[in-house]
This record gives sequence, C-alpha cells and structure tokens, in this order.
Amino acid sequence: MPGAFGHARDDDPYSAFARIDGRHPFRDAVPGGHVDYRARRRRGGEVVFFNYGLAREMGLIHAGHPDTMSSALRRALLDAFALVIVNEYDVAHAVRIPPRDLLPHPYMATRYLQLQHPDRRGTDLGGRPQRVERNVAPRGRQLGHLELRHRRHVPLPGDRGIQALLQDGQPHRVVRLRDRVGRGRPGGRGDERGSQQERRSDRARARCDRAPRRLRGQRARGAQSAAPSHLFAPLKQNDLKRLKSAVDYAIARERKNGALPPTRTAAEGYRLFAEAAARAFGRAAAIFEREYVFCWLDWDGDNVLLDGSIVDYGSVRQFGLYHREYRFDDGPRWSTTIPEQKAKARTIVRCFAQIAAALIEGRRAPLAAFAKDPLLRVFDASFAETRDRLLLRRAGFDPKAETLLLSRARPLVRRFDRAHRWFETARSARGPVKVPDGITWNAVYSTRDLLRELSRIYARQALPVASEVVLDIAASSYATRADRRSTPAKRRHAREFQAAYLALVRRAARLSGRAMPAVLTDIAARSSTINAYARITGDAIAHAAARLNRARKTLGPDGLFEVIDRFARRQAQTADAGAEAPRRPNAKRVFDDLFALTIQTRDGL
Repeated sequence: MPGAFGHARDDDPYSAFARIDGRHPFRDAVPGGHVDYRARRRRGGEVVFFNYGLAREMGLIHAGHPDTMSSALRRALLDAFALVIVNEYDVAHAVRIPPRDLLPHPYMATRYLQLQHPDRRGTDLGGRPQRVERNVAPRGRQLGHLELRHRRHVPLPGDRGIQALLQDGQPHRVVRLRDRVGRGRPGGRGDERGSQQERRSDRARARCDRAPRRLRGQRARGAQSAAPSHLFAPLKQNDLKRLKSAVDYAIARERKNGALPPTRTAAEGYRLFAEAAARAFGRAAAIFEREYVFCWLDWDGDNVLLDGSIVDYGSVRQFGLYHREYRFDDGPRWSTTIPEQKAKARTIVRCFAQIAAALIEGRRAPLAAFAKDPLLRVFDASFAETRDRLLLRRAGFDPKAETLLLSRARPLVRRFDRAHRWFETARSARGPVKVPDGITWNAVYSTRDLLRELSRIYARQALPVASEVVLDIAASSYATRADRRSTPAKRRHAREFQAAYLALVRRAARLSGRAMPAVLTDIAARSSTINAYARITGDAIAHAAARLNRARKTLGPDGLFEVIDRFARRQAQTADAGAEAPRRPNAKRVFDDLFALTIQTRDGL
C-alpha cells in the first residue's frame, strides 16, 4: 500500500487517482493557451467530504465501492489533491522546497477572457502594480490536471483553483490560492444543485481541509469542460491561429462525447458547433429565468461552460421567488439581474457566430455584423421551447401532455403564461431594499405555492375558488400588509389565473383522451413534488454550509457524506428521489437542522 504522497501500485484499487498529475493534451493542441506552473505537496491535510457517486461515474473508484472513507482512499485523495502552486514569489525569493515535495509534472493555468479586463480583449488589465505574495496564484479558475476517458466523456482541462489572466505573457492580479480542494454540487455561496434544471456541472471528487487556518473556507473546483471565455480571448485579440486550435480541440472533445456528429468539411463542423452553442445557451437562459437561477451571466461567458452549464459556484444562487430586481454589488460594478441574463446569453451566441465566420472566412468581422445572424433565431426558438416546457412541468403536466399542449394548444399555453407571469413578477409596495451583498426589490407572490395548493383543491373539485383564497395562497413571506390588501385588479388577475389554468387542463384531458378528474389527480401529485414546500435557496445553502462546518469534526467524512447525500435527495424533484433521513443519530440531528433552515429561507435569495 503506498504511503501518503507515494506512488500507486498496479494492483492498487485507487490507482486511477495517480493519473491526476497535471498532464493534459490541451497543452499541445492549443499552443499559447496556457501557462505552466510547477507544484509541490502540501502536508497536513485531511479529507472532509468525498463525492462517491461522481467518483464512480468518472471511473476513479469501482462501481461497488461502499460510501465509506478508508485509509487507502484517504491517502489516494491527498496524493491527488493536496498540492500548492510554486508561483512567482517562490521563484523570485528562491523558496526552498524539499525535493520529495516537488511534483514531477507542471500544472497548466489556461488563458481566458473576463469582464474585469478594461480593454474587453484580455490583453490589458489596467497597468496596476502587481502584488505577488506567498501561496498565491493568478486570479481565476482553471488549472489542468488530466484528461479522463470514462463512459465516452472526455472533459477539457481540469480545474484546481487558478486560471491565468495574462498581459504580454505575464500573469496579473493575484489572490491567495484557494485552500479547499474539490467541491460537490452544492457548496459555497448560494450554490444550487443543477440536476432538476437539466444542467451538467463541474463536480468535485473530494474536499480537503488543510492548515493554515487563515486559508480555511476558501474554495476551489473540480474537473470541468471549457468555458466560452477560453475561446473569446483569442477571438477578441484576433488571434485566429490560437482560436482555431481551441475550437478544433473543443469540437474533437464534443465528437468523442457524442454531442456533435462528424462532418465532411471543417466549415460545416464550425457551423454545427456554433448552432449547438446557440441551442445550449437558449436552453440555459430559459432555465435560469424560469427556475430563478442567478449566476451573473455576462457577455464574457466566464461563469458557464460551452453547453451552458454553471461553472462558477461563487456567483450562483437559486431564489425561492422571482426576485427579478436583485443585483450583486461587486464594488466597481453591479451584476446582471435574472431577466437580463437572456440578453447576455444572446450576446454570447453572437460571439459564437463571429467565431464560426472568422474560422470559415479567415478574417474576423465586427460583432455588430452579427446582430441579425440566423443563430439568434436558433437561440430564440430554444429559449421559448425550454421556457414553455418548464412552465408546464411546474404546473404538473407530464412530458407527453407538455408535447401535446405545445404542438396543439399554444394559444392556451401563452394565455396561462401571461396569467402566471403577473403573479410571478409582482413586486412589493415597499420598493427597493438593500441586502447584505447588494440590492433587491422583493417579490410578493409564490407561484410554486399557488400551483401546488390549487392543484390539490381542483383534484377534489374542478371548480374555481374565491379570488381572495388565490391571493392568500400565493402571498409570500415578503408580502407586506399593503401587498396582501385585496383590490379589484388583483381579484381580476386571480380569476384569470384560474380560468387559464383550468382551460389548459381541460385541453390536456381532451388531447390525451383522459377524464379531467384523473388528469387533475396526476397533476396534483407531480406538482406537490416539483413545487415542494421546503425548497432550497441560496440563503438556505449559506446557512447550511455554516451548520455543516460546525458539525464536520463530529460527523467525520462518512457522516458528512450521509447528511449531504440524503439532503440532496430530499431536494431532488422526483417522486422516487429517496428522502429517508440519515441513520446515525448525530447525522440525523444535523439533517433535521438543515431541513428546518430550508423551510425558514424558502422564499429568499
């Protein structure tokens, strides 16, 4: 058995972790797309949490591996993840590093574009003097580990907490290296599970905790695919050679994953690649808007992957209500709001149209030339289709009914969407308010509560109820006395909501050839699961993370895994998610605390 930081034997069941050593074909495929850093071991680590399910999916542990942390697995995790970068400070000050701690292979920090670049091209960071410190690395996210090939999926460069922002080949804007390695889904400020929003995310293999204490609580992320910002940097710099290399590499990866078909010509491949991005970002923007997901999506595509999946869990959170005016205060700028993210996604698609045209024609046309590009119609169609399907799903319709209604009853779907949107977008009479990390204007109504409770009422008797009942059901914890006051206009909207909802159900019953009471019974069952009362929000995650941190030493890695695993399953929006509480008494107490926190913050940010 290898010791900590030792070499794995061929018969070691955890030998796959030894492949995580910094080597990656991205280096050769995209010349000039990265900067190499040597790395050294970091001693004194411990494993806090390990995502067994993801490790099985990646082939790092065998399918029958128990959800138990053994000493051998702990050593394998520390071998793979307990490291720190040898940075400019170390080199300039000739910091002595024991030879046994210096890793044999360098790790790459990939170049990318970010909103913070003043010139919007990634070549000028403002000329500010750089403060290079001990245990720091270039600000960003991407540090490549390896290329994993398992179950046909081939990820792009892995992520270990840094990504290079470069000017003339030199790293700039440094921050302290994040001291926790790996992360699950969820974890961090407002981090949300992405499964029910149909997003694939970068998930972690492990989380390690290390000395010194001053670095605890900071985060890093696990293996991921490329982000649009990796392509936008050479695009904005008009470096078509590097752009072609990066796009060709991404296309090859997607073909190996089965996401893109082979093409006869390179030009056709570039067009299909751009079309896939347009559909993906249309779908992602609709999910963000309909599911109340704030991820600060902007034109640089820095927070998401090429398929629209969320990558930057330091920015994302899911709201309990449609808090459409919330903006995060980032100091020099305000974030986008949830409804503004659609326009930002459209700008990203325009950049993909610009990329495809530049690679096909051999020259870069101005972005303004793509204001009416056909790819935007692809984006709009994907956005509308996804947004409507999510609305019908939230209302409780099954996939077959969704398809029938969208193909044969679009006017009724639009009518219901308008009625639903009035409740969804209503804002408090109190006006804008400050919150600890920004500003917002509180939403008044919970359409999730409305859909869940009305479906139960209609399942007993398919008749409208009094408008005051509808308004009372929908009123959220943010509704003030003035917001709860009934008015003729509010009562009119309550009547229209019920009329549109019941008309949609009647049409679904006719199209499916079923009796309306049977359809309503099924809708009520699905809606109670999809629109669960105890629904997690970003506020809940923030409080839950603090609670877990206090309990992690008494729980240990196995107890912590049990709490998080059961808690995530409880939140899954499927009837067979498996919601049983943990068996360990101390784990059950923490689990119950997390569930109570979820209820207390269910309407929040």
